[in-house]
This record gives sequence, structure tokens and C-alpha cells, in this order.
Amino acid sequence: MAAVNATQVDYWNFLFTDLADPRTNDWFLIKSPLPLLGILAFYLFFVLSWGPKFMKDRKPFKLERTLLVYNFFQVALSVWMVYEGVVIWQYYSWRCQPVDWSRTPKAYREARVVYVYYLAKITELLDTIFFVLRKNDRQVTFLHVYHHTVMPMISWGTSKYYPGGHGTFIGWINSFVHIIMYSYYFLSAFGPQMQKYLWWKKYITNLQMIQFCCAFIHQTQLLYTDCGYPRWSVCFTLPNAVFFYFLFNDFYQKSYKKKQAAAKEKALMADNNNDGCAKDLNKAIELQQQKQKQKAL
Repeated sequence: MAAVNATQVDYWNFLFTDLADPRTNDWFLIKSPLPLLGILAFYLFFVLSWGPKFMKDRKPFKLERTLLVYNFFQVALSVWMVYEGVVIWQYYSWRCQPVDWSRTPKAYREARVVYVYYLAKITELLDTIFFVLRKNDRQVTFLHVYHHTVMPMISWGTSKYYPGGHGTFIGWINSFVHIIMYSYYFLSAFGPQMQKYLWWKKYITNLQMIQFCCAFIHQTQLLYTDCGYPRWSVCFTLPNAVFFYFLFNDFYQKSYKKKQAAAKEKALMADNNNDGCAKDLNKAIELQQQKQKQKAL
């Protein structure tokens, strides 16, 4: 029994200590996967079960000030990460970039950005929690929950094992998209009076699909270019890029294309009804005029 326990400990240490980057392994929420898994378990339990039950017979929370502060924070954090990405990537190869395993200030700067991106993915779980508390149930879709569950796990693995290099491009472009997305959320939190200025909402989904295409193309380069960055990482990044693209495309089609088609059909029917009414009115006028002529004769 003791031998079995010792073997299990050896496997655990090998997976979560020996293979990890020693520079980041002792950072908060990195060393063991259990704290993150616990956070995600609570998140899923709240948004899929307990939260909706708790809000069932309650009025939705408004949370105006909370949303303003939260969304402003996410915009500011995303701006910082994009800036850091621009500074870092000006020295890197866009074709294939290995991880800088050194302990230089530049290498630590890159690892810190990857780590902050991971923490940002945890804070973004509040998106769904706010939806539940405000009773915006239609926004708690499979796409939304899946995306917010998977991204913290991927970014945890990146922070722990490969905090830098080729994979940071995905976080960089994703942070750029989040500047636009959270800016929209920030402005919409001011209330209905802002809706007329938020006509560009649907283009956020287009931008998200473009990011997955860029990520797919960038990660594909690892298949035919060797720079020391693990090629097996494409087994996670490429399928997820494709899966996310089709999920977001399906969301776009359902949210905008079908609504546009329904609106056009409704307008066409209204035009046809108006034409029919106009024709009936013209006929009535003609009949009235004929009766008046007959009386005159």
C-alpha cells in the first residue's frame, strides 16, 4: 500500500513539479490544478443549477455601478496586456518562437503577462455570474459557458509549463478583442440611452471569428516549422480554434442573420398588405365615381 501511495506521489510530482516551469510554478493558483478545478466546479454549479434556482422568485439585480467598475477594469487590463504583447513581440519571430526559459527581466516580463492573462480568465467567470444575477438567462448559452470554462484551464497550463513563446500570440489577439468587447459592455451599462450608439455590437462576433482564424493560421506554422516550441500543442489549439469558430458563427447566424431575414420578411409582408389596402381603396374610389356618374346621367 505504501508503495502504491509513493508511486502516486511520484506521478503527481512528475506532472505538476518536474515538468513545470520553476519560475512560475510557485505563483498563486499555479502549483496544483485543484484550486482552479474547485473554482470552475463552483462556477458551473452556480450558473447551471444553484444560481437560477436562487433567482427564480427574485427580481433581477441591476448592478449598474458594479458592471461599470468591472467592465472598465477588464478594458484597462486588456489594454495593458495588448501593450505588453506589442513590446514583447517586436523582438520575436511570427513564424515560430520558442519559450525564453532564462531568468532575465525580459523573460520574466513575458512570463508575468502570461500569468496575468490566466488570472484575467478567472475574473471573466464573473460575466456569467452577472448574467444569472440579472436574470439574462438567454445569454447563458453553451458557447458562453464552454468558452469561459475551457479558457482558464488552457491558460493555467500555459502559465505553468510554457509561459511565453509561440502560444502567447493567442492571448495577445484575444486581449485586443476583449478591449472592444468590454468597451461595449461598459457603455451598455450606462442604460438604454446608450443603445443608439452601440450599433456595432454584431461586429464584435465577427471580430471574434477573425481572431480564431488568425490563431489557427499562426498555430498551423508549428506543423512545418521547428523552433523548440512543442508541436503537440497544436492538438489542443487547432481543434479548439475550429470549434470556437463554428460555435461563434452559429451564434452569429442565429442572433443576427435570422433576425435580419425575419425583419425583411415582415417588412415585405407589410408592404404587400399596404399594396393590397391601396388597391382596395382605389377600387372603392373608382366604384364611387362610377355611381356618381350614373346618378348624374
